[in-house]
Amino acid sequence: MTLTHDPAFRIALASSEEMLRAAQALRYEVFVTELGGDGAMVDHAARLERDRFDPFFDHMLLYDDAIGAVVGVYRMLRSSQAAAAGQFYSEDEYDLTPLRATGRRLLELGRSCVRAEYRGGAALYHLWNGLADYVARHEIEVLFGVASFHGTDTQALAQPLSLLHQRHLAGPELRVVARAPHAVSMDLLPAGQIDRKAAMVKIPALIKAYLRLGGVVGEGAFVDHRFNTTDVCLIMDTNALSARQRRIYGAVA
Repeated sequence: MTLTHDPAFRIALASSEEMLRAAQALRYEVFVTELGGDGAMVDHAARLERDRFDPFFDHMLLYDDAIGAVVGVYRMLRSSQAAAAGQFYSEDEYDLTPLRATGRRLLELGRSCVRAEYRGGAALYHLWNGLADYVARHEIEVLFGVASFHGTDTQALAQPLSLLHQRHLAGPELRVVARAPHAVSMDLLPAGQIDRKAAMVKIPALIKAYLRLGGVVGEGAFVDHRFNTTDVCLIMDTNALSARQRRIYGAVA
């Protein structure tokens, strides 16, 4: 699926129920219709993907004003918002004790998605540009969040998971650990059996973007049967970004 027009992108933070519903509608399109996910609060009748954390997150929307539609979304949770929610969203999947112990300003990212026809183009760069502004405004020091592979067959994902474990594992000070009973090892293949090219083909674009910016992963993957995904926790120290990476992070293609 390809675009048949020149998009006119605009970033905005949700400031109304209508904007939040627009974000949830796109999430439904991607996470439920396309990927087969579900959840206790998913509204199939209204076609809205939502959960109990939505009221606590800030929601960033990417509009294409050429068609008057939301075509990308991100949601963001700072430490103070997590305290109000009772936890970070990803604490159901990962033990975040190492991140909390740093005492640094944390930002959890989640529910990132882009409409199918906008993938592989400028949309993701616009979302990340908006995120860069948000990070600077709130003086965020560490970004983290779960990102997903489609499917729950970890053996089929042995190449990319092993590559992430072997090449991109976080240092001990940031190394969160997947929680039982749905945790699985990502160290599935010895280094000599990892085909980097084949592994990278299977890694979703969002995860590749984090890796290009110096992102690292936690210990173990989490198999989420509700959403038919295998999740990894990505972490990025904003102070560790090189000058080149900062240009990518703030770029608009």
